[in-house]
Amino acid sequence: IGLRTAPVRRVELTTPLRATGRVTYDETRLHHVHTRYEAYVERLDADFVGKYVRKGEPLLSLYSPELYAAEEEYLLALRGGGDLLPSARRKLRLLNISADDIAALERAGAAPESTTLYAPSSGYVIAKTAYHGMRVKPEDSLFDIVDLSRVWVLCDVYEYELPRLRVGLRATVTLPYWPGRTWEGRLSYLYPAVDPKTRTLKARLEVDNARGELRAELFADVVIATAPRSALVVPEDAVLDSGE
Repeated sequence: IGLRTAPVRRVELTTPLRATGRVTYDETRLHHVHTRYEAYVERLDADFVGKYVRKGEPLLSLYSPELYAAEEEYLLALRGGGDLLPSARRKLRLLNISADDIAALERAGAAPESTTLYAPSSGYVIAKTAYHGMRVKPEDSLFDIVDLSRVWVLCDVYEYELPRLRVGLRATVTLPYWPGRTWEGRLSYLYPAVDPKTRTLKARLEVDNARGELRAELFADVVIATAPRSALVVPEDAVLDSGE
């Protein structure tokens, strides 16, 4: 009757998990540029959205009566000495004036009429509200700058696949329009809620992007190397489907 026998074996099975993902910004590398004082915009150096700036490059110049008065107070305290000098220096530091700028103020001996804001990190300007002549308040976000040397890839995984996932798993990312090119990533976070409509959970991958090839909102194909599991196996043709 063609009956065969085969041993039941215990093996380590590894089945990769496949998902569709979307490239987005790494929120921990997004910087909002604002002031701690009221001022007026005199000159824009970062003058369009999408411009790449390097850390320490000028973004814009401001005139602030409040800051000008604080710098004059510091110079008066510096010349007079006494107990007012530490508090005057602390006031400048609380206004986010760097130690280098304070040292330059001491060397010049006079408060500058304008001050320059510099890029806090290298990256792309993805939002800009500053314009020439604008009155700036501390609550205004003048620029949003994002560093794209590392990006996130958000992918949707079905709820029944969650037991196979854990933070730290390695993943491979490919782009539909760029066949043969791959990027390596790591599963860094599993979001706390399942989408009630799709019954999927968002998983977040961190992917190095030093060459800037990955751009926000690109679709990606993701393969996550899940942890191997020990299983008893038999030949597939030995299994009889009972219907249940």
